[in-house]
Amino acid sequence: MSKRTVLSIILLFMLLLPSRAVLKERDIAGTLAMLRIELTNYHTSLERQSGYLKEQQQQVMKQLVDALNKSQQNALMLYSQKNGYVFDLTYACHEATEQYREFKQNALPFRTFVNNADIEISRYDSLINDLSTMYTAALSTRSKIDRNVCLTLAVNIRHTLNDNRTQIQQYIDLYNTTESRLKYLNDYANKRYSDIQNSIFSNRGENYFSILRQIKEQVKETSQTIIDKYKPQQKYHSDWDSRIIIGLLIMIFIVGFLASGINYISIGLVITWLMKREKAEQALNWVLGSKRSIEARNYFKDKRWCIIMTATVITFALILGIVRITWTQNFIIMACSLLVGYAWLLGVILFSLLIRLNSEQIKYGYRIYAPIILVCFTVITFRIILAPNDFVNLTFPPILLGATVWQWLAISRCNRKLPASDAGYAYISLVVFLASDAASLAGYTLLAVELLIWWTMQLTCILTITCLSNMLKKYANNPKRQFFNADTPVSRVWFFMLIYKVILPSMSAVSLLLAIYWAADVFNLSDTTWHIFNEPLINTTKITLSILRVEQVIILYYVFSYLNHTAINAMRYHLTNKEKRRAASENRKPNDQSVISQAAMWRNVVQVLVWGIWLLTAMTIFNINNTWLVAISAGLSTGIGFAMKDILENIYYGISLMTGRIKVGDFISIEGTRGTVKSISYVSTTIEALDGSVMAFQNAQLFSKNYKNLTRNHGNEMAIIPVGVAYGTNAAFARQIIAGAVKSVERHNYIKFVQVVFAGFGDNSIDFKILSWVDSRKQIYAESDIMEAVYNALNDNHIEIPFPQRDIHIVDGGAAFTGGDKPAARQHVDHAMTIDEAMQKIKPAE
Repeated sequence: MSKRTVLSIILLFMLLLPSRAVLKERDIAGTLAMLRIELTNYHTSLERQSGYLKEQQQQVMKQLVDALNKSQQNALMLYSQKNGYVFDLTYACHEATEQYREFKQNALPFRTFVNNADIEISRYDSLINDLSTMYTAALSTRSKIDRNVCLTLAVNIRHTLNDNRTQIQQYIDLYNTTESRLKYLNDYANKRYSDIQNSIFSNRGENYFSILRQIKEQVKETSQTIIDKYKPQQKYHSDWDSRIIIGLLIMIFIVGFLASGINYISIGLVITWLMKREKAEQALNWVLGSKRSIEARNYFKDKRWCIIMTATVITFALILGIVRITWTQNFIIMACSLLVGYAWLLGVILFSLLIRLNSEQIKYGYRIYAPIILVCFTVITFRIILAPNDFVNLTFPPILLGATVWQWLAISRCNRKLPASDAGYAYISLVVFLASDAASLAGYTLLAVELLIWWTMQLTCILTITCLSNMLKKYANNPKRQFFNADTPVSRVWFFMLIYKVILPSMSAVSLLLAIYWAADVFNLSDTTWHIFNEPLINTTKITLSILRVEQVIILYYVFSYLNHTAINAMRYHLTNKEKRRAASENRKPNDQSVISQAAMWRNVVQVLVWGIWLLTAMTIFNINNTWLVAISAGLSTGIGFAMKDILENIYYGISLMTGRIKVGDFISIEGTRGTVKSISYVSTTIEALDGSVMAFQNAQLFSKNYKNLTRNHGNEMAIIPVGVAYGTNAAFARQIIAGAVKSVERHNYIKFVQVVFAGFGDNSIDFKILSWVDSRKQIYAESDIMEAVYNALNDNHIEIPFPQRDIHIVDGGAAFTGGDKPAARQHVDHAMTIDEAMQKIKPAE
């Protein structure tokens, strides 16, 4: 039904709505006066629109009658189809199911109208009864007049509502009849659709070798079938007569010739002539610039014929589209729809070749894609003329074999002269041809047709996406844009990345289903295909899985991947600018390592949030029941908690480290090992030691072993170097010499002298300690420079640096008793001996 009819019925429904209610006034006279005003307004409105409503009621009735007649026409067409005419049968089934779908989509709430009308009639019956039995003796003359007028108006309104209700009831009866007929027809069409699917994918016809063995009989039978189908009827001129088909072919030839002539004259002659004119050259230079103007003219010159062919196909599609809109003949409408679709597919392929290939490669591109294009046109022709199955089974296998050989020859001659992507598509086309050959020879001719149509649609989608991708890459890699550069602000690239990372991948994911849908539409099986896409492959209380649901989750993956990438880049850009502003305010260089560390932490947080939301959304789409997940998680939580205790502890400390305690690039010390932090993850921290070795510490170890961050104090640490001088040296003079020596090697961010302090009295020297700030990363070299400078300074000033010495004194213990009880006095001989003498003394007796 038309939208105008729907609006008319809605307007009629609004007139059946209750009029404005009368509230309790000051007295009965006031109430009657207000009731008279309301009823008068409502009655006037009904009278004013009664003529318009009658006209609209007639239109509604006509729409319902037309729908009923069309359903009867579709029924006769559908019930009369033979099994050997698949294209005819699919067209009839499509018309029946499409009419039922449109009828249900535009269904009107007639029953609601009747229910509301019954309520209104009942209300006015009560009002009339009340006004009729009202006690009037106590009313004033004015109130009696108002009461009589209200009664008259209520009776008239009640009659009008009852007439409208009766009219709507007639609509309901006709609507129910039409709906019942369409539903039965739709059910029958869906059953025949199932038969068609069975014939395509399950029921194998007679294989082609059997047909060849009976070629004479098959040709004779096919010829008779064609004569019976296309022979003109003398008594009645059918819309599907062979004369109409011949007229369509003539029209296609004329439209093609007209489109070619228009584009050859406009592009091949006029624009080419203008390109040679000096004024046109100046205009191009002014619009594009000198360099780009030359490139544009050379591009047009090299690809002029390809441009003419592409424009011709587009013009052909536009003219046929206009014919389809303006024509009323059913066969012409159906044929133009198919041809327009095919022309747009061909135009997309030609435009992709025009954009991606150079002038030398284009002709080879035409050659490798020509077989699949012409075979697809053959299938479209079969579909337009509604070719009988016998004719298709007899003629299509040889056509496929010829196209397969043609495709192989095109690949062998043009493969090396084309980009790898086009060569790959050509090989896939060859594989599809071979599979179609096998199917058609085995008797599955309709399956072979469906397979070829699918690949043509899929190839069109692939070439479209490839063309768009190449154009976007060329646009993004412009030196003025550099959208793929990591340093480009996210505010400049977010929209481009939305197209490149979401829309293009989503188009790739959708293209497979879209190609299957378009291929099925050639047999008018699009509704059935859509039903298959929606049909749950797995449908339980715990999960619901269908092709469209999987497709939705895949597309959402690309969306959330884009959100994750954009959020991380935005956060990194924010942290970088923040660090630059802070460094500028503190008059220092920006700390890139600090930015990297913070960005790593926020990247992890963003990834958890984004992918967590994606996972929850996917679970919702698949109708995954959370009850069993909760039950399982409750049972496993305790065990997992104990098993993951150390992991969770490391993750906790890892988050603590990422908040800023340690950053990537910091120089730390742990258990005597010094090194630079290279990475911080949730579990471990990787350090590159000074000797070049790489070590990984668990995050919990860093806290338990009391690591030292040597970068936080501006990267310096206090070096305490002991030094001693001989007893008798002037302490103040020695300290002055040592301090001067340290200051002589003092450099910014390397060594900064602090003080020399008297440390104590040693065994062999008086001890000092040198206090200096040194670079943590160069501690060994800084201490070496300090000690070397101090040593040289003390030597230059003849200050002795004592070292431990020990004199060995040998006691001669020869004790003798000379005749008495008391031992003789021990005599000590203290004399120095050489090392050799001492060794001889202590050498054990042999």
